[in-house]
Amino acid sequence: MEDDCGASSTSPFLTDSLELAMEVEHENSRPAFFSCAFDSQNGGRGLSAESYLASGSLKRVLLRLDPSPNDYEENTVELFGFQWVTEMALVESCGFLFGLLRQQMYRLENLVQMSSSDFGQAAHLHSEAESIRHQCLKFLHYVKAFIFRYLEPPKVENDRVLHPYEELEAQLPSVLVEELHALTVHVGHLCELPSNVLAAFTIQNQAKVFPPSWHLLHLHLDINWLVLEVLHVLGEKLKRQVVYANHFINLTGENLTNISLFEKHSGNLISDLIRLAINKYTKVRPSEALTSSHYSCTCIKELWILLIQLLDHRNKGSNTECFWSLVNTTLKNILEQPSTSESVSGFDTVQCKDPLSFSWWMMNHLAPLYQFDRNGNLDEKKQKESNWKFVEELLKKSTDAQAGVLEEHLRMHLQCCLTLCSFWDLNLPVVTILWDYYSKNLNSCFTVPWLGLKDLANISKTSLSMLELVKRCCCEQQVPSLYNSSNSYFIFLSILAQIMREENNGVHPWKQIKGRIYSKFHRKRMQELTEVGLQNFFSLFLVLAIIVETEDIVSRVLDLLDFLTPSSITTARRALIWRGHFAFLLIYVEKNMDISALAEKVSNAFREKAKEFLVTKNDHTQRQNLWTLLSTYIDGVQEVFETSCYLSLSEEKLLNDGFTMLLPACRGAELSMVLNFLQVVLARLRSVHERVSQGPQLGNTAPDAQLPLVAKEHHLAVASALWRNFFPYLKSQRMSQTPPSPQLADTAAGFTLLALDIPSKALSDLQPQPVLSMMRLFGWDDMVWPQLVSRYLSHLIENSSLCEAFSSMGYTSYEALTVRSWFRCVLQMFLDQPSGAWAKTDAERTVGKAYMEQLTEMTRLIFKLSEVENILLKANVGQSVFKQDPKNALVQFIKAVGRTYSGLQTLPEKSAMVAKTLEYLGDVLKYVKPYLKAKGPPEGLQLTYWIIGCLVKFCAPILATSKAQQLLFRIVDCLLLPHSVLQQDKELPVALLSAIQESLPLYLQGLSFICCQSQTQGAYLNQLLGSIIRHYFGRFLPSSPAVPGAGQHPLLAALGSSISAPQLLRLRRTTLQVLRENYLQFKGHAPPPRLASVLAFILEVLQRTQSTELCDTDLVLPAVLKCLVLVNELQVKKISTDIVQYMVEGCQAGSGGEHATQLTSVFRQFIQDYTAVYDHRVLSILETVAVLDQTLVTSLIPTITQSLKDSEHKQGLGRNAAQREAYKRLLSHLAEAGQNEIQKLENETDQ
Repeated sequence: MEDDCGASSTSPFLTDSLELAMEVEHENSRPAFFSCAFDSQNGGRGLSAESYLASGSLKRVLLRLDPSPNDYEENTVELFGFQWVTEMALVESCGFLFGLLRQQMYRLENLVQMSSSDFGQAAHLHSEAESIRHQCLKFLHYVKAFIFRYLEPPKVENDRVLHPYEELEAQLPSVLVEELHALTVHVGHLCELPSNVLAAFTIQNQAKVFPPSWHLLHLHLDINWLVLEVLHVLGEKLKRQVVYANHFINLTGENLTNISLFEKHSGNLISDLIRLAINKYTKVRPSEALTSSHYSCTCIKELWILLIQLLDHRNKGSNTECFWSLVNTTLKNILEQPSTSESVSGFDTVQCKDPLSFSWWMMNHLAPLYQFDRNGNLDEKKQKESNWKFVEELLKKSTDAQAGVLEEHLRMHLQCCLTLCSFWDLNLPVVTILWDYYSKNLNSCFTVPWLGLKDLANISKTSLSMLELVKRCCCEQQVPSLYNSSNSYFIFLSILAQIMREENNGVHPWKQIKGRIYSKFHRKRMQELTEVGLQNFFSLFLVLAIIVETEDIVSRVLDLLDFLTPSSITTARRALIWRGHFAFLLIYVEKNMDISALAEKVSNAFREKAKEFLVTKNDHTQRQNLWTLLSTYIDGVQEVFETSCYLSLSEEKLLNDGFTMLLPACRGAELSMVLNFLQVVLARLRSVHERVSQGPQLGNTAPDAQLPLVAKEHHLAVASALWRNFFPYLKSQRMSQTPPSPQLADTAAGFTLLALDIPSKALSDLQPQPVLSMMRLFGWDDMVWPQLVSRYLSHLIENSSLCEAFSSMGYTSYEALTVRSWFRCVLQMFLDQPSGAWAKTDAERTVGKAYMEQLTEMTRLIFKLSEVENILLKANVGQSVFKQDPKNALVQFIKAVGRTYSGLQTLPEKSAMVAKTLEYLGDVLKYVKPYLKAKGPPEGLQLTYWIIGCLVKFCAPILATSKAQQLLFRIVDCLLLPHSVLQQDKELPVALLSAIQESLPLYLQGLSFICCQSQTQGAYLNQLLGSIIRHYFGRFLPSSPAVPGAGQHPLLAALGSSISAPQLLRLRRTTLQVLRENYLQFKGHAPPPRLASVLAFILEVLQRTQSTELCDTDLVLPAVLKCLVLVNELQVKKISTDIVQYMVEGCQAGSGGEHATQLTSVFRQFIQDYTAVYDHRVLSILETVAVLDQTLVTSLIPTITQSLKDSEHKQGLGRNAAQREAYKRLLSHLAEAGQNEIQKLENETDQ
């Protein structure tokens, strides 16, 4: 509909005299006229001030007031350029004046032919055409004013002779009727104006320069209206006496009176306007009918309003036809005319391609015009005259099966009908007519083909969508949008809902109509309904259930559904029936009505189908059909729980034991859907229970304020149903063979929080502390999948209520056990990956992204636990640690634990810290046992050895205690010295060996610290350390020193790291002792294998540690000297020489004489052992040592000399000249002491 014509609402009722005073005060001297120039300037928001409505012209006519109170008050008046006596002009020159009027019209028509596009010429033509129109209007308004002021009703005739003027005056009414008739004949029909004139309706000119055609068109509108005004004023002035056009009657023999002329002209004018509307309707699509107005400019709209006001005003005071009667007459003529007939000359024949749709369109746009008052202002409270009888006839034609009205038109018809229902009073026959049609066509889809896919008949997928669809029918809607968003059936339901909401003389419409509706659904009809028919069936009764007697409606629907035979109900139809049931349940919930009866009916059906689903395993089609029904039920129950405000309407009836049969039978996506549903129900119950437990709000005195008190009983029933019918399956899945669905953890967390809120209803095997039992089952059990544990605990760690609950029950291990679970989750992050690189895809080589994100989140939460925060604070570890990946975060936490322990002073504190650490760790070896057993995957082994290696190193002070040593021994036995490692001839898996190689330094460093600290198990620990070194030294030793890619030996890495001096000394001594006993032993004269590599390792140890200890001299030097004597391999000799050099120089650098004494002792023994056989090699070695340490060799002179003599004595050949010469060469390097010894030897020779 167009925007409101008036800017203000109707003023309070005023008396006629007061209105008159106001009108005179504000009267505009310019006569009223039609103009849309004002409309084009303000965007069509209102009428111009000069319009017949806004200027008060119509109101003055209807109130029988002077039409022009401020005009024509002078003695003379100028009409058509001539001066006339105001009180006599119309009597004396009536015909002449009307002739001048017609002459001016001819002039204006000629100007139309001269119309030019030249702007200067156009402005001139506009001015001249406007002047002509003004003259014509001035005359017609003068005629109205003359009749009102000067025309006297005819007096009773007597015998006196009348003055000629009196005769003319007496004939004036008759002459006026004749002239007005002639004028109507002259102007003709509006719709028959030339096309170039009618085209002026669409002119929008902001400059107010209009072509002559615009002025001529609007002059025709003015004349057509003013003729009616003049005839009305004439009738009122003559006190409704009939005026005969005597001269016309005498000439033609046809009867012509003021009344007949008014009726004929008003009928013609309405027909003309309808004909113009027909021309406009040809361009209107059905989908745009409600938004496309029937008038081309506001002048036509104003003319319609004027006709409504005038015709209905006259109808109240006489038997003349009202506005709707004239409109109906014209539209009936159009409806009765065949659309294919040729155009016939004459007024009564109006051509229209779709008369029925056009009639609806006109009704829709004319009815709102009744909202305008006689000032042109919108008054929505104004009483509106209805036209239901005619509309009923239209409805019958629209729903006539023989007429075959298409859905695209029927939608528009019902849109119009719905609009009329909002304007007019209640009309039950409308519902009756429509129901007679739709009851026969319930199986129809009511689609419009050209609308495409968006108009296909969609069966509602959920009960909520089904209900939302019909709810739109029960509330105020944007009617124009319904064409695309609803089919005609739903528009009918909107009409039904609108009428059902009203009362008819104190009687509810439902009582009058329900018999007609129910009677259409007999057994045969119900069995004939297709799936679409059932959808429409439910839509109808859902609308009725929302508006009228809900329980009565639902009871009747259930009875009607019983007419359906089970064998004839397909899966799709049964699912639809279930959705319908749940839609009714949602209505019950929204109306706060108990649902137990209806819930039991649908839940019993669900139980049967769940049982079938459980026993149907291999029939895929049957399973799919059953799942369609079961998923419908699940969706419906979820919608009920989400809709219910207090869960106090027996919702627990929907959670029956059918779920105990459904859950074990679900697979994949099916189980996921059920668990998601279960989470929603758990969350909803907890949320509502929390709100109810808080009690009614202060000051709430509403009737439902006590409802929460009743709701608690139902909450207990819902909780009991959840524990009884869902939790046993959940519990059974926590140790499944494959990683469980994330929803399992989410749901378990939901049950845990439910146990916290409503502990009394948890299962008996969880009592008396169900929250603790749940944590033990899903959070702290080492046998549960880490994926489940991490997600489960992430939901609960930050829950303050849970922490308070554990505190209140005195359970202090809550945080420690949670940290232990975190340890396990991190260590087992690679647990579900296959071992062996060949068995893994790219995706399987890394931890699942989702699980990694979950671990990261769990780590963040763990670091917020009070115990963990306290440890980090004492260890000065920043809170940014948790932002790292979980593995690094765990290592940082292990370091923090070790530092915290080292910072403790008292024995009780340390003892408590040891106990807490062991509680954090739990059976850590059990966590990694799957990796060790499967010897993979590589990532798992790397993680295991690295994390536990960090534990051994950084928590070594704790593991050194008697409480923790048992764990240490188990770590060594399981990880470092398992049975496979003890078998030296057996190759270890590459992945295992690689993991050990990377992490072995951590273990060695930690054990060396423990060996230094332990007082009770020192010997055994030293033995363990040596055993580890013995077994792994050879495994990581390259075949020769120059092997490329061999990498750094883990023992070197352990010795080279920054560890304390006692640790370093212990580790080096043990290493060298192992090497001497196991890798430097000659078999006879045969050197040990990989001797060069062993010696190279020793050399690098000496170089890295940068100091020579007594143990080096004692443990290593004898073996190295032996290698120099017995092995001829150049590489061995070179490395051995370097070692000797390094040790000799180291002893020189050592403080005190202890190193020198030890070194001298070793060399003395070396000389005694090998001089007899390898004299030249020994002397050569000593010659090399003399270069390094002359003092050392000098101190050995007596030993060398004695060994030389003993050798000669054993040989029994006297003095050995060659041996003595070699010895002299050595002595020559020993300064004075050497020279003295040479002299002694020579003196012995001389003797």
